[in-house]
Amino acid sequence: MQARVRTVSFQGIDVLPIDVQVLVAPGNVGFALVGLADKAVGESRERVRAAFRALGLALPPQRITVNLSPADLAKEGSHYDLPIAVGLLAALGVIARESIENYVVLGELALDGSLMRVPGVLPAAIAARAAGRGVICPAVCGGEAAWGGFETANEAGAAPHGAGLEPPRIVAAPSLLALINHLRGKQALPPPQALMEEDRAHYPDLAEIKGQETAKRVLEVAAAGGHNLLMIGPPGSGKSMLAARLPGILPPLEPEEALEASMVRSLAGDLGEGRLSRRRTFRDPHHSATLQALVGGGLRPKPGEVSLAHHGVLFLDELPEFNRGALEALRQPIETGRVTVARANAHVTYPARFQLIAAMNPCRCGHLMEASRACGRAPRCGLDYQGKLSGPLLDRIDLTVDVPPVSASDLALPPPGESSAEVARRVAAARTVQRDRLAALDRKGKLVTVEPDQTAGLLSERARHWSKPRCNGDTDGALLAAIAEPDADGRALLARAADRLGLSARAWHRTLRVARTLADLDGSDAVRRLHIAEALSYRRSEPRQAVAA
Repeated sequence: MQARVRTVSFQGIDVLPIDVQVLVAPGNVGFALVGLADKAVGESRERVRAAFRALGLALPPQRITVNLSPADLAKEGSHYDLPIAVGLLAALGVIARESIENYVVLGELALDGSLMRVPGVLPAAIAARAAGRGVICPAVCGGEAAWGGFETANEAGAAPHGAGLEPPRIVAAPSLLALINHLRGKQALPPPQALMEEDRAHYPDLAEIKGQETAKRVLEVAAAGGHNLLMIGPPGSGKSMLAARLPGILPPLEPEEALEASMVRSLAGDLGEGRLSRRRTFRDPHHSATLQALVGGGLRPKPGEVSLAHHGVLFLDELPEFNRGALEALRQPIETGRVTVARANAHVTYPARFQLIAAMNPCRCGHLMEASRACGRAPRCGLDYQGKLSGPLLDRIDLTVDVPPVSASDLALPPPGESSAEVARRVAAARTVQRDRLAALDRKGKLVTVEPDQTAGLLSERARHWSKPRCNGDTDGALLAAIAEPDADGRALLARAADRLGLSARAWHRTLRVARTLADLDGSDAVRRLHIAEALSYRRSEPRQAVAA
């Protein structure tokens, strides 16, 4: 007796098809599992045995062999429990083989036969839909699978197989017993619904910050163009408060962006109830985070903070305190919008199109910019501390702003009148201008995206969207030249500044990006001299010197 069940394996965000082949034949009694399975997959034998026993089923006193094909591909995770159990049921004749042949099956079994949540259901559902298959998964993952692009459920789709009607494209079962009854036509499992997460998040308001008008202006520019930002100031000046208010002024995710970000969260097991959200992620790892935690990796490569912040914000507080190697690993994803974790047996690629917001003190004691409190080692203290950051990393940051300490007179003033909602409206208007401009260039065939390095897997075509520019901060090369060419006065000013400041080619382009955003905020079609001048004022200079007494 033999049966085959389709499931999947994950390599980054790519989904690879796996055939679970089950053979029940005479021979020495045993349960062999082959196909380069890791420990979690190997332990599925005991979970399957216990689940069968809880349902009153007994494994036959025969030789059971389960092969996970292709055999040379490493299999990891607990989602192989359900396909192995379903394959056994089909091989034993408990369910018909035809009832599962057009499905991708994944789920973890509890000892009592209930089905538990597993990561990766959303990308697996998208891959199954692309292959013309349905999905069998735990009920707690049904809402997540419903976002895979399946047809809207109807009365025919809710009927069991035995009714002679079209089966549902998604079967979300709470337990193995409920799944058996559904596949045998004795119970109808309702199709799950694709639900959005309610936006109940309360973001801190910019109106609560007194003073720091320059920093607020730079924060608005960063939000409007998707630019990377570095804030430098003493402790207590409000750097973290400003960063925490950035999500409140950013526009919501586009549907395609929300799906991409949710796919990464699904692989990390961080999608909660399977509801998609249009809120941009705000990730703020501690400075003790390792390289693997920041960019991804580990024994079983998982997405890191840069990927979990895809289409969102990555906030790194106390930037020089992070591990030097971890910071240098940010250089590639900042440029390309993706990160590749290289291992001896696999290369795993995750999307990583994030907006970097960083904050740091000017020196270790934090008071280099204050003449009355500067330490006796100034300015060497600041030079050594800021020297922990490499030039290539700082060159990838578009905006740098000093955040001075707030004076007592500022604290005594009434709260500013401008709220986050007002700033968010200007940011949304600027983003709309950028989106329409890029869409017009795309229709003319001038919008060129970089092809992904990794081409294997059912979802590799989605990688083309990772490098697709969506705002000024994503543009470069000929596209940037087409949208941000300054007027004659602006070009002359930029040329003189590049000569005097020693701007690199990357710094030149990033200055143009910021100037284009400043023009969009002003409602100007052209990039003018004043936009170039303001953009240059936000470029980082040499480490700040101590203020003379």
